[in-house]
This record gives sequence, C-alpha cells and structure tokens, in this order.
Amino acid sequence: MSQEEESGTVRRGRPRSEAVEQAILAGAIRLLEEGVPLAEVSIERIARTAGVGKATIYRRWAGKEELFVDVLRSVEPPGPELPGTSTRDDLIALLEALRRRGLAKRSSAFLHNVFAQMQSYPKLWAAYRATVIEPRRRLTLDVLRRGVETGEIRSDTDVELLTDLFVGPLLLRTVIRPDATLDEDLPIRIVDAVLAGARPPAAG
Repeated sequence: MSQEEESGTVRRGRPRSEAVEQAILAGAIRLLEEGVPLAEVSIERIARTAGVGKATIYRRWAGKEELFVDVLRSVEPPGPELPGTSTRDDLIALLEALRRRGLAKRSSAFLHNVFAQMQSYPKLWAAYRATVIEPRRRLTLDVLRRGVETGEIRSDTDVELLTDLFVGPLLLRTVIRPDATLDEDLPIRIVDAVLAGARPPAAG
C-alpha cells in the first residue's frame, strides 16, 4: 500500500471539475427560473439543460435533494465579514446581511417561489437548515458568547434567547410581514434596542 493510500488522500474516480459543477447548478437554476416546479426538475432534465450525462451528476450528488441544497447555497450571498471591533458592530454586520437577504427574496421571484415550494420537501428543508441556516445561527451565538466574555453582555444572559430577539424582527418582516419596510437603519435600531436590556448595569 502506498503512502497516499495509507493517509487516505487518494481521490477515487474522475477528478471533480469546478466548471462542470457550475454548469449543473446553472442548469438547475435555469429550470427553476423558467418556472418549472421543484417536483418536475428531475436529474435527467437538469442533465439535459446543463449538457452533461446523468452519471456526471450522480458522481457529485446522491440525488435531487442534495443537488438542490447546493443550488440554494450557490444563490445565497456570502456570509458577512465581521469587523471585530465590538459585539455591537459584529451584530449590526450580521443583521445587515440578513436584511439584504430579505430584500433579495422580496425582489427575486425565483427565490420566493423556490422557498415557498421547499416547505413541501421536509428532507430538503432540513438539509438547507443544517447547511445554511444553522451555521449562521452558530455565528451569531459565537458573537454573543464573546460579548459575555468581554463584559459587553450580562453573564446571566440566555444567549439562545438573545439570538432569537436579534434575528426575530428581520425574519418577521421578511416572512410574515412582507409588506413591512426593511430600512437601512433597521439593523442598528434592533441591535441597540436589544443590547439596551442585555448590557451589564453601569457601575455607580
């Protein structure tokens, strides 16, 4: 057995091609943008649209749901770069990214339709939550825990609940009240309002 085999670094099968993967994702997006329902977007149809064989897709994804998760991830904006100057600044950056995602979902018929249909696919929704939503929630929790460590947030604070208080207003306006405004200063207003109740009392 070679050193590479012992270390587990040997790549089996054909090497992955970034260009081929992008073509497959673009093919799936094209079908969805054309209004094809999720239920009718088959691997065969995606392969035909992308100009590849079905086997090429199955070498990269186990099935349609796994492929759809990567499709949704590919249209998500990148995570925000946190300034790291304070808990407040990091939270504002996180909520600004969430506000922009809300605006994108309002303005994009494609995103609106896909997310509306996705609720009918529990496995797809669960995979999307695990790979996209939960990592962003953990990032917010990390920021809040650092805030507790630095004394910017009270040590007895329930950071899980605090996370919900920060993101809740934006999710409410994006999902339940799509007619509500998502003003530019909304992240600042939310962060300052919630932090007002979470900061340690001033020494006096």
